[in-house]
Amino acid sequence: MKIVVLGAGHVGRALVETLHEEHEVTVIDVNPQRLAPLSDRYDVRIVEGNGTSKRVLADAGLATADLLVACSSREDANIVCAMLAKRLGHAQTIVRTSSVEYLDAWRERELDVDFMVSSELETANAVSRHVGVPAARQTDLFVDGQVQIVEFDIPPDAVDGPLIGRPLREAAVPADSKVVSIIRGEQMIPPSGREQILAGDRVVIIASPDSAQSWSEAIGSYGEKIDDVVIFGAGRMGTTIARVLLERGIRVRLVDALRSCSEAAAEQLPGARVFHASAFDGDFLTRERIGPTTAAVFSMNDDAKNVYAAALAKLHGVRLTIALAHDPVAMEIYERTSVDVPINPREVTAEEVVRFAHDPRIRQIFMLEHDRFEILDMSVRPDSPLANTRFRDLPMTGSRIGAIIRRDKAIFPRSDEVLRAGDRVIIFVEARRAAHVESVL
Repeated sequence: MKIVVLGAGHVGRALVETLHEEHEVTVIDVNPQRLAPLSDRYDVRIVEGNGTSKRVLADAGLATADLLVACSSREDANIVCAMLAKRLGHAQTIVRTSSVEYLDAWRERELDVDFMVSSELETANAVSRHVGVPAARQTDLFVDGQVQIVEFDIPPDAVDGPLIGRPLREAAVPADSKVVSIIRGEQMIPPSGREQILAGDRVVIIASPDSAQSWSEAIGSYGEKIDDVVIFGAGRMGTTIARVLLERGIRVRLVDALRSCSEAAAEQLPGARVFHASAFDGDFLTRERIGPTTAAVFSMNDDAKNVYAAALAKLHGVRLTIALAHDPVAMEIYERTSVDVPINPREVTAEEVVRFAHDPRIRQIFMLEHDRFEILDMSVRPDSPLANTRFRDLPMTGSRIGAIIRRDKAIFPRSDEVLRAGDRVIIFVEARRAAHVESVL
């Protein structure tokens, strides 16, 4: 596939890293200093120039491109570029935006682009999913919320019990769930019935949301479901997260050190309690009882401040800390400090876009372990050689089907279930084998 990417910033770089091996990628940016590292590291073509120029788009080969991803920091340029692409070629167009107004206009079909993705909204949804399953390392929802993908870290001091230290065929695996991978160090272990989940393992499951919650309770130390979240940082990202959580019935407290931000947030979000205060004020945390029953989200525009504030929150007993990373290096720092769940908004956005570079049957994609593994939501072709095969007889393809969707209902198949043409499958696969799995399904 020929792909043109407008913008060599963080989102553009994340896309290039994921797509360059399987596709012919061209990157456009006005800044040569952002383009140079991409051309040095990856086999991609670069074009220096303004993406709203027909000449530049022609130089980038847009006339024969299959996909345009406009993800620069300039939203107006993204939209103009995408609309020009419609006139100059046949490429499918995807635009990154931060504007609620642009999103609404696109949903009402007032903007002639194929898809729009909001970094703020995708990040808010990611935060919401983690609040629902607090023991998760990573999680996502598929099939309109019927299926949940969860990656758990088994605590290194976990003792053997009904779920841990027993062969999977004998373990108390929650109903409506399937273990699709056990990751032990650098090794990926296919979860056969004789394998065991051990302390220190990383486990990937595909389950119903209720079952995912049961896994969280069995593995984690969070007890009751979290329904109280405090968000530090009332900018565009923080207020979007607050809005999504409020819509899902979760109590929200929003905190910002700038009076103008807190006042604007209070006006926008009457359902939230908004405070003009500092995330570093221990007396405020004590007075507001921000502690063990609370999840804390740090969405300030400074990674160092997020780390320090998360450490202070931990001292006050907060069990679940979620922090947004603005520098990719911060993700590694977060994982080694007081942040339980680091989220990179740019990676979340790139993940939503990457599925458009896969087989058209793929409706959703979720990437794990620095893109080593993928979860795909795709349908089985009528002529697939695997159709009408019992699950126990499916060949080894470096993948595992965790759920099937049939007649709009999620099924977590056992070995005697039959895979049928037209089924939607939620499948775990090593990224390097994804193209092969797509071809046989």
